[in-house]
Amino acid sequence: METNKYNAYKMMTPKMLEALTVQKELVEDAFSTDVTFEEMRENYINERKFWNEGGPEPKKTIDREVEGPYGSIPIRFHYPKRRTGKGAILYIHGGGFVVGNLDTHSKIMRLLMEETESVVIGIDYHLAPEFKYPTQVKECAFLIDWLRANSAEYDIDQNDISLAGDSGGANLSLATSLYLRDKKKDVSYIRCLLLYYGSYGLTDSKSMRLFGGDYDGLSSKDLITYAKMYIGDENEDLRYFDCFSNHLTQGVPPCYIAYGDLDPLQDDSKLLYDILTYHKIKAELEEFKGVVHAFLHHSSILQESIEAIQHGGNFYKSLVKF
Repeated sequence: METNKYNAYKMMTPKMLEALTVQKELVEDAFSTDVTFEEMRENYINERKFWNEGGPEPKKTIDREVEGPYGSIPIRFHYPKRRTGKGAILYIHGGGFVVGNLDTHSKIMRLLMEETESVVIGIDYHLAPEFKYPTQVKECAFLIDWLRANSAEYDIDQNDISLAGDSGGANLSLATSLYLRDKKKDVSYIRCLLLYYGSYGLTDSKSMRLFGGDYDGLSSKDLITYAKMYIGDENEDLRYFDCFSNHLTQGVPPCYIAYGDLDPLQDDSKLLYDILTYHKIKAELEEFKGVVHAFLHHSSILQESIEAIQHGGNFYKSLVKF
């Protein structure tokens, strides 16, 4: 345990402890950054397989590849059996910008599809360190434009697009909306952002000092490792990584912001909520007790995972555009 950090295990719910026990049985040190990034990806994929079993079945799923600014981008459409309206949600997966894919977050996307009664589209953006920031932001922005241009073909409303993501994907969701706002001025077609335990720019905070370790792969060293692989050493304009250095006073879509109270990144969520609401931007903040970072994955054990997706879905539906 790092110096001065809380013993998070003593603060976890019994079900959270159960989920971590299963996690350890699946892959020892699943989130270690003391290996190559190729091994990090393999460990992550192997650990996530179990958590993606079961869950809602789409009415139909479409896999395709889109030629983007940095090469081919695999995407996946999930159409719900019960659908209300023609809104669509671009889901951007987490994994520190280094690991993760469409399969590692499949169940989260399908649960969100069911709760929102909307089409959910996953994007398999290019990963760091081979592709550095802002590649990923530009790819997500490109795909938003592509979805709007091809909306009729996929039976979605070009003026009712939302973004959702967890961890690094939450960062990319907010960053993409800011990038589109800054480049195109009008983002009124974005219904909302569903942001789960994201990092938005803090490099140190109370929660980072108190939480994070082997159990969630977010020790101080881990956080530095991910940032170095994503950012590199030559970027000066970090407005779409350090979103707090960008203008958050206008042009930000309504945000549902959720985090676990044992997450080292929780202060990012709290600060984002405070800034947005001070400037009269609609936002909802929700804390889930006794759970760690990335708890959305553990929906087969944790009721908090289900509730977080349900509550995000409720927020989304409360902003209905049709």
